[in-house]
Amino acid sequence: MKATHGVATILAGLSVAVNPAWAAWPGGVGTCPIDAVKAGSVCIDKYEASVWQVPATNTAGNSNAKLIAKIKNGTATLANLTFGGATQISPFIDENLSCSGAFPATFPNNGQWTAPLYAVSIPGVLPTVCATWFQAQQACGHSRKRLPSNAEWQLAVAGTQDPGPDNGTTDCNTASHAAVNTGSRSGCVSSWGAFDMVGNLWEWVADWAPLSTAFPSWGGFSNDSQWFAGASTTANHGPGALFRGGPFYGGTAAGPLAVSGSDQPTLSSGAVGFRCAR
Repeated sequence: MKATHGVATILAGLSVAVNPAWAAWPGGVGTCPIDAVKAGSVCIDKYEASVWQVPATNTAGNSNAKLIAKIKNGTATLANLTFGGATQISPFIDENLSCSGAFPATFPNNGQWTAPLYAVSIPGVLPTVCATWFQAQQACGHSRKRLPSNAEWQLAVAGTQDPGPDNGTTDCNTASHAAVNTGSRSGCVSSWGAFDMVGNLWEWVADWAPLSTAFPSWGGFSNDSQWFAGASTTANHGPGALFRGGPFYGGTAAGPLAVSGSDQPTLSSGAVGFRCAR
């Protein structure tokens, strides 16, 4: 009995060490926080990321330590962020894909930050755009998350509409002039429960590959865009970083199989956002 009790104690200790935030999530070990859905073994954010700058104190003059803890535990709400005096960084601006002055100098495009920013998954806000791959990765990291792999993203998108016409209200946002608020297209949800994985914004994923130089189709398999072939041999070209799903103007070329590896991880675009995973 003593030995059994000892093993149980050790295992319990290990489970806490793996992720102490589990204790704050409804359902405990093996479940996801409320800002994410479970896709296989991965917790992937329900919504495209909005990036926030959190001041040291809230509107009442108290420390924002509790707000930062909520962000890291996946329980922060828009009301929490507002009360905390948080400022959203680089929400979608316009159809011209503007990026002027998007991120502060303390969070540069190479990811070498000196002051943190936090990626948050909440409904009802315009998603953040113009983050390079490096900025997206670091914003996820500050929220105790990471960019999903290409394979994880593909798992989580299953069941999302492969668009035909966009009705402008409930369908995936693929035939408009602007990104829309996260979660506002009620029919654009995957079988796992993640919103807006098709259309609205392209989404960075974790994978890099040789920079793509050719743009073949999927053939008869799919009409989604496929910009992921060939490999640049130009000396001053860096690697390509993948983004997925297609943008708000993608039309029928947007979809669950839409993929591009034709841009470097330094790209900053008003059509590219991201979501995080745990």
